[in-house]
Amino acid sequence: MRLMAFDYGTKRIGIAVTDPMQIIATALTTIHPQDIWTFLADYLQTEQVETFIIGKPKQLDGSDSESASHVVGFMRKLKKTYPEIPVVEIDERFTSKIAAAAIAQSGKKKKDRQQKGLIDTVSATIILQSYMDGRSY
Repeated sequence: MRLMAFDYGTKRIGIAVTDPMQIIATALTTIHPQDIWTFLADYLQTEQVETFIIGKPKQLDGSDSESASHVVGFMRKLKKTYPEIPVVEIDERFTSKIAAAAIAQSGKKKKDRQQKGLIDTVSATIILQSYMDGRSY
């Protein structure tokens, strides 16, 4: 079963998944928040997801950021819509900056690096990878 991570934003949601053996985290897509429920319904018809991981934005002092309330609303609906799939939140304080730096170092052209959707999917991948790194085996 796969793990699925979300970098939730009010304009875009970056989504990443693992392979079924949960070894590799891969960027999946970026979609508009209004399309997330249709996307998930379609995706879950063909793929099994063990856990949803959501990046929760925090301030430097560890308190919730302004956008955290949107993430909480998304988490609530996710839990209600898919009660059989656990939802885990993970601190995503620096994922967008790390993602932007990783994309810059990848040698992509500046125009490609400025695509916000790419940053969102890479951020979701970083969220997923950090969750996987934090698990004990």
